[in-house]
Amino acid sequence: MFQTLRNAWKVTDIRKKILYTLLIVLIFRIGSAIPVPFIDIEILKNAIDDSSDLMAYLTLMSGGGFSDASIFALSITPYINASIIIQLLTVAIPALERMAQNGEEGRKKLGQITRYVTVILGLLLGVAYYFMVKNKYGALAACAKGGFAGWFCGITIVLCFTAGSALMMWLGEQINERGIGNGISILLFAGIISRLPSGIMRLYTIFSEGVKNIDAGGLKYVILVPVILVLFLAIIGLIVFMSNAERRIPIQYAKRTVGRKIYGGQNTFIPIKVNMSGVMPIILAVSIVSMPSILKQFFNWDADNTSWFFQAFSSNSWFYIALYFLLIIGFAFFYVTIQYNPVEMANNLRKNSGAIPGYRPGKPTVDYIRKVISKITLIGSLFLGVIALFPSVFGKFSGIGLGIGGTSVMIVVGVALETMQQIESQIMMRHYKGFLE
Repeated sequence: MFQTLRNAWKVTDIRKKILYTLLIVLIFRIGSAIPVPFIDIEILKNAIDDSSDLMAYLTLMSGGGFSDASIFALSITPYINASIIIQLLTVAIPALERMAQNGEEGRKKLGQITRYVTVILGLLLGVAYYFMVKNKYGALAACAKGGFAGWFCGITIVLCFTAGSALMMWLGEQINERGIGNGISILLFAGIISRLPSGIMRLYTIFSEGVKNIDAGGLKYVILVPVILVLFLAIIGLIVFMSNAERRIPIQYAKRTVGRKIYGGQNTFIPIKVNMSGVMPIILAVSIVSMPSILKQFFNWDADNTSWFFQAFSSNSWFYIALYFLLIIGFAFFYVTIQYNPVEMANNLRKNSGAIPGYRPGKPTVDYIRKVISKITLIGSLFLGVIALFPSVFGKFSGIGLGIGGTSVMIVVGVALETMQQIESQIMMRHYKGFLE
């Protein structure tokens, strides 16, 4: 890896792209430290730090901007949600489906629609964040009296959050055009990594306190902290292995003569990744299962007749864990269904004189491809469920809440692998040696 980075630094074009990407990341980190006006940051930060795991998770994904009420508090969440919505609507609405199949021009139009939806979602989330700050935490420093001043403060806060989410989207697009890697993923990567030092310091504090009070129950923490580090490394290794794992369906092409030339007659395969849906099922599942907790936090709902409902949807309850796990599996199958069409794959094979050995073209080939995809999807969804739920289950049994969860680690590792592959491909184009010697 370090050899690849050294070789990349020697190439002027790649060096400029890396520096430009780092500049965008620096702007993002500076923006994450600029607070929105009229909000008491200390009250909000202390309240969220002592709040639920959901608030800690949102703070982690925004690189600390959520708890600091910065202009980038919403992070790239509106853009991710907008992209998911448009992708799902592309399957449901024929006009959007035709647009997606219309080449580069259609993709540009879909990108423009995604930007508009991002701004709308940013506005809605900004309003929700404002009500959370006002009703739940009472952290409005200069707007408590209401009236015209209250309206002015509220509009200013919401517009700042909305503008911050739009700026995040623009920064990500600039990385796509002039930098290295996927811009949105890089910004998400930077936000998660920025919280890693505080998580390490938290573990160090727990370990130190355990050593000091080893006779008063501290031995438990002295043992658990090294166990957490070992499990953390094991999770990284598992994620890397599953990210590269694939099932290869063998394909055999028949020979055909066109004029004086003979085409085909070769054996190849169709690679199907085990984790073909990435973290999308987790994002969709957590958006649904966390909705009651989000509404409770934003609107300060705490009525006695609904307290059992919110307790059931607490991140520490077994009902929440079971529902979360089932939703991940369901969304994994749903996402793969809209991405892979066995009938279309079988038709393409038949058009190109290809066939799966041992299966006739047509329905037998379709059934075989569907069966393989179902098995692979089940394995991938179980992997996603274990990774996503590990922090909650571990915290329930150990009493130590992990500052960074399996989903965050999966995003970080996936972005790192994807970015290094892009650097590697550009280096190979210039005849430099790297990973793929």
